[in-house]
Amino acid sequence: MLMDNWVLLGPGMVEKREQSESGITSTQVKVKVSHVLVSNFDAYCFTGEKKISYPKTPGRFAIGIVTELGKDCFGVEKGARVCLNSVRPCGKCLSCRTGNKYECEHVNIAGIDFDGFLRDFVVCEYTDVTVIPDSVDDLHALCIEHVALAENIFDKLALPAGASLAIVGGGFVGSILSQIALYHKLVPIIIDNNAKNIERLKKSGVFYAFGADDAMMANLNDATSGSLCDAAIYTSCCKLTSTVPSSALAHGKDLVLGGFCTVNFNMDVRPLFEKSLRMYAVSDGYGYNETALNMLVHGAIDLSNFEKEILSEFDVAKLYAERAEKASYTAKMTVLKLIM
Repeated sequence: MLMDNWVLLGPGMVEKREQSESGITSTQVKVKVSHVLVSNFDAYCFTGEKKISYPKTPGRFAIGIVTELGKDCFGVEKGARVCLNSVRPCGKCLSCRTGNKYECEHVNIAGIDFDGFLRDFVVCEYTDVTVIPDSVDDLHALCIEHVALAENIFDKLALPAGASLAIVGGGFVGSILSQIALYHKLVPIIIDNNAKNIERLKKSGVFYAFGADDAMMANLNDATSGSLCDAAIYTSCCKLTSTVPSSALAHGKDLVLGGFCTVNFNMDVRPLFEKSLRMYAVSDGYGYNETALNMLVHGAIDLSNFEKEILSEFDVAKLYAERAEKASYTAKMTVLKLIM
């Protein structure tokens, strides 16, 4: 049996190939990929801004149906709908070799360290899939790692209920972060210069959403009663100047660079020194998939205000090129449907 497999051959070069079917071991599952989310991460791998070794199959976020499983697979059944885990332990570092895989020092990422999921079938270890409950629909299931990323960030921030959180960038990641912030009873303050994003976020229940303009500091002071924010997240594809999140923070607070990929930018570090800010980056949701799934079951995010398109016929190169152009602000969900 032959199956389709989209392969990146170099920057801006993608080819649809046929790949022969492979067998499974006793601890592996074969998954028929049903849906793949087009993401900024995949778009930057396509353009070459995200450095990868070629050839490589793209597609970081995907779900599918288990069609075969080995005799030593537990907690998953044939016909189960699953999320393909896009982050895996390296298996080589000291933490992995001593049984502490969630402390892995060099996690592997789909589309960079191993082939992604834009292909008809994926064979992997049964521990590399997450079973999706019936109550979570396909579109929400494609957001599991986005919610997991948010949980990773909020776990590190450990903010108390009622804390104010600046989220710089109202694209897809920023929108998910804002909804998870509301779920945790935080006060998200979204800063974005795209009017459609601001309008959509307000419809999603975000009270404070405004632009990075001359009125920004006045709006921040109004939102925080003059105390500024307890933490800030600078979403990694955002092209607003790096001084914006620093300006939003009170003295001695935390600034997180959060997201799955970055655009090239220079960061002014002077505000970090002037305000004694702590800064760190979070680029995945490794270890938080089960938590994220539980949150989705309990309605943590609402996708009703997102623009969506589900495509069964598509030009991968065109879609990735368009996504790369709009990566800094778009919140559109483009989903490739591989099961007809």
